[in-house]
Amino acid sequence: MRIGELAERAGTSTRTLRYYETRGLVRPGRSANGYRVYDEAELRVVHEIRALLAVGFDLDDIRPFVACLRAGNSSGDVCPDSVAVLRRKLAEVDDYLDRLGTVRHQLHDQLARAIAHREETCLRTRTRAD
Repeated sequence: MRIGELAERAGTSTRTLRYYETRGLVRPGRSANGYRVYDEAELRVVHEIRALLAVGFDLDDIRPFVACLRAGNSSGDVCPDSVAVLRRKLAEVDDYLDRLGTVRHQLHDQLARAIAHREETCLRTRTRAD
């Protein structure tokens, strides 16, 4: 298939595919007239790339998954290098969630103090007015 068909089937643009190619993730063949030609395996690679990008991986993180697919595996996440990236990414997400939990707790406390202060101020104002 040519680049336009791959882009359409993968739900992306030809420009994006060319970018993936420059990063060494997508490997087109060339027809006699020099056009890029892709096989079904490249469609699978592009789907893998897009799925991983959608959940926050960057292109360098994705390399082991693509290599795993190219090695003939049915999934890009079954190879040791891919598993290592998954573990690292999960640790990053867990750390981020911990930090978000801390921020949430701080905001909750600050809001509670602000509400208490406001209620106290309103009560003093009413008491003076009486």
